[in-house]
Amino acid sequence: MAMFDPAVWGAVPFHFWSLVFFVFGTMVGSFANVCIHRMPLDQSVIRPPSHCPHCKYSIPWFLNIPLLTWLALRGKCANCAAPIAVRYFLVELLTGVAFLACWLNFGHTSALLALAYCVLLAGFIIATFIDLEHMIIPDEITLGGAVVGFILSFAVPRLHNTTDRATALRSSLIGIAVAAGMVYIILRGGKLLFGRERVKLDPDSRLIFTETHLKLPDGREIPYGEILYRDTDSLRLFAKTIELPEICYFNKDLTLNRNELKIADDTYKPENVPHMEIVTSELILPREAMGLGDVKFMAAVGAFLGWQASIFTFFAGAVIGCLFSLILLLLRLRELSGKIPFGPLLVIAATIWVFLPPNFQNYWRAYLGMFGTLFRPTGDFN
Repeated sequence: MAMFDPAVWGAVPFHFWSLVFFVFGTMVGSFANVCIHRMPLDQSVIRPPSHCPHCKYSIPWFLNIPLLTWLALRGKCANCAAPIAVRYFLVELLTGVAFLACWLNFGHTSALLALAYCVLLAGFIIATFIDLEHMIIPDEITLGGAVVGFILSFAVPRLHNTTDRATALRSSLIGIAVAAGMVYIILRGGKLLFGRERVKLDPDSRLIFTETHLKLPDGREIPYGEILYRDTDSLRLFAKTIELPEICYFNKDLTLNRNELKIADDTYKPENVPHMEIVTSELILPREAMGLGDVKFMAAVGAFLGWQASIFTFFAGAVIGCLFSLILLLLRLRELSGKIPFGPLLVIAATIWVFLPPNFQNYWRAYLGMFGTLFRPTGDFN
């Protein structure tokens, strides 16, 4: 493509493009904020245009300038003065810095390669902030990312350390299969072995279920969002007595998930049971380190970066998670250590891979041994 000819880009000073990438990144960050807010709510990211979530004031273009508008308005809506979360400023700044880093690291090699990595990091930023707040990664980012990664592998084969498009497409497909398959197998195995946590209680302990949380006998309150945040999560127990507002059960099995409360053969909508008290001696809680969202997210990583990078990303993400949990434990923040979604850890690990020196990446590929000879592209780019 002529527009990405190095001679064309080289006609302008290198750091002019550095400024362009940073500014363009902040603009993409502004759109990323829209995605972060609307995607978990299943709202369109196109319509309506940007507006204040408090007063619905439609934001004009001159009040929608990345970074500067938030600073000028001191983090408040120009119409109703409601606070605008600092997250909006941080996402714009982070995206601008990410785009700048891509240009500084890859711009000398290929402007198109730098842009491809910008697309990847923008998706990472959106996924991270959504996962941190909602414990999900939307399919638009994961499955959509896998499709975009496959297409960009054809357009920018250097993503897979080659200049041959067919080789890059092959590497992308293998990356999708290996990354998603590896994590899915680990997910199912972990669910089979460790998917439930059996909590022993004193005999005839009383549990209270309110509209928003579970109250344990020791006074602790657990929000349902912490234990039932996926449709597949369910709380199980055998109850000596179950007291609902209008009925009482004796010696029955109970299962509760986000969509259904089942007592023996009777079913209820959880929202129609505002209060329930149970006498039991044991409680089985769902426990899951990863979800299918992580499987699909790794497919996107594999599509962009290949199977070797995916393996690095998964294991490096696990190590980073262990280190982060250890730090939280040392800081006596044990309750936070169990609330770390795996998605942001994978993002950190994959970003580290992107910016690793090529020599280290090549060493990692060689280290994978016989798997490397089976799957390694036979490209001609180093």
